[in-house]
Amino acid sequence: MAEKKEIVPPKFDVNAKWDACLDLTVRRFVYSSLGGAFSGLLFFRSPVTRWASVAFGAGVGIGSAYTDCSHLFDGSPAKITESPAPPQHACSKRCGNQFFYENLCKESIDLNEMQ
Repeated sequence: MAEKKEIVPPKFDVNAKWDACLDLTVRRFVYSSLGGAFSGLLFFRSPVTRWASVAFGAGVGIGSAYTDCSHLFDGSPAKITESPAPPQHACSKRCGNQFFYENLCKESIDLNEMQ
C-alpha cells in the first residue's frame, strides 16, 4: 500500500527552514571569510592583522546569517524599540526645549527678562 504523505505548509516546515539556514550560514561564512582574506592581503602587512581580518569577516558572516535565520524562524534575537519620549515639563512649552528642567528654565527666563 502507498503511504499517505501530508503536505506541510511552508510556514511550519522546520526541515526546510533548517536547510535554508545551514545553506545561508555556510555561504555567508565562506564569502565573508574570503572578503576578509582579500582585504587583509590588500591592506595589511602583518600576518596577525591579516588573520584578524579573516576572523572579522567570518564573524560578520556568521552574525548576519544568525540574524536572518532568527527572522526565518519568526523570532529575532534583540529587537530595538524606540524609547519613549521624555516627559514634558510645564516650563518646556515656554522655553521651546523639552530638555530644560524647571529650575534651569526659570533661570533662563529671568536672564532673558534682565537683558
